[in-house]
Amino acid sequence: MTSPRPTRPRRSCLAVPGSSEKMLEKAQTLPADQVFLDLEDAVAPIAKPAARGTVVEALNHGDWSGKVRVVRINDADTEWAHEDVLQVVRGAGRNLDAIMLPKVERVAHIHWLDVLLTQVERELGLPEGGIGIEAQIEGPAGLSEIEAIATATSRTETLIFGPGDFMAAMKMPALTIGAPGAAGYDPFDTVLMTIAMTARKHGLQAIDGPFALIKDLAGYRASAERAAAYGYDGKWVLHPGQIDTANDVFAPSQEDYDKAELIIEAYAYYTSEAGGGLGAAMLGDEMIDEASRKLALVTAGRGRLLNMKRTTRFEPAG
Repeated sequence: MTSPRPTRPRRSCLAVPGSSEKMLEKAQTLPADQVFLDLEDAVAPIAKPAARGTVVEALNHGDWSGKVRVVRINDADTEWAHEDVLQVVRGAGRNLDAIMLPKVERVAHIHWLDVLLTQVERELGLPEGGIGIEAQIEGPAGLSEIEAIATATSRTETLIFGPGDFMAAMKMPALTIGAPGAAGYDPFDTVLMTIAMTARKHGLQAIDGPFALIKDLAGYRASAERAAAYGYDGKWVLHPGQIDTANDVFAPSQEDYDKAELIIEAYAYYTSEAGGGLGAAMLGDEMIDEASRKLALVTAGRGRLLNMKRTTRFEPAG
């Protein structure tokens, strides 16, 4: 199934406390692809009601040019979630791209948010289905229902891995979010692959969660590269110092982008009548075929989404 949602750049997804006017203002100047204004874990319970107004003000009057605008509400089983949606969407629905729903443990959570968003959009005369959903998988219950969660509504744009709560739910012996410790293997392998496979099956983006050691850029890069190896589209950023690393890891290099476009162009030529109608051909020292073209489309697609420009062109031999 192909998702009808727009595909948005999400290499770096910056978390910003919704209660901090200073951080919300700073976030507007940073080169993150996505900024999510957080009403959940980054905001103390006593500050949540006021933070809704701060978030609405920031969305309506801030300059978020070139950024995906997301609000993370509190999870569906809390006393805050309903009012989070009502106040944020009523107040700033025209300046909002998606709602992030944390701790999605069952498909009913997604159905609840989908229905509520539809009701408020109709109330305000907003395009029905215009506000997307980002579903955060943070425990074994959510992972076991991930197929139903991914397909519950066409609003869904991303599946997000939430390592902190997942580690706690699994009783992993670790104290740092996103860093399960060195044990000779990675306990997140199966989780990361399951989320990535489900996202790809249904045309969604896959986003990796945070790495809490914000001064350990080498550790952050390793964590990001692990997610990128599984095909993830981006990763959370908890500190401005992590943004450049995320943007670098989840974007093709200029060399790889150029090569991908060359493969696509060369294969189209060689399979045409003018190129001999070949099923496989040589491009330099490398044989290319239909599988090569499919791989190239992935890299080329990432580059095109980022508006990368080619620096080479295919020239048929002879």
